[in-house]
Amino acid sequence: MARVTVEDCVDKVDNRFELVLLASHRARQISQGGQITIDRDNDKNPVVALREIADETLSPGDLKEDLIHSLQKHVEIDEPEAPAPLQISGALDDLTGEVIVGAEDIATFDSMSEEDLLAGIEGLVAPEKSDDY
Repeated sequence: MARVTVEDCVDKVDNRFELVLLASHRARQISQGGQITIDRDNDKNPVVALREIADETLSPGDLKEDLIHSLQKHVEIDEPEAPAPLQISGALDDLTGEVIVGAEDIATFDSMSEEDLLAGIEGLVAPEKSDDY
């Protein structure tokens, strides 16, 4: 293939913008020492990348997965959740920082389930419209 065009590649990758992303990612891989799958023929890395996509020597799906993986900063790993910390009922003394056991009436926090919160939000009434604001 003497000259590669977008039409040669667009039937392999439907979206032209995605084609640009994949070809540029592959060109960066080649410039970092990645093995090419076709003859170079004195072509530059972007042309080699487009020719590889057009000749289907590389799978666009694999390139897309590799591109996504290279852009990820944080990969979530499914780990079991840690047990909840031990809760002590009471309050902290402001001066000493000690826990005052049996001081439930000093500081209490209500806990609300997600369903109760959503029900409360749905029950809110919108303020009446006025010319003041």
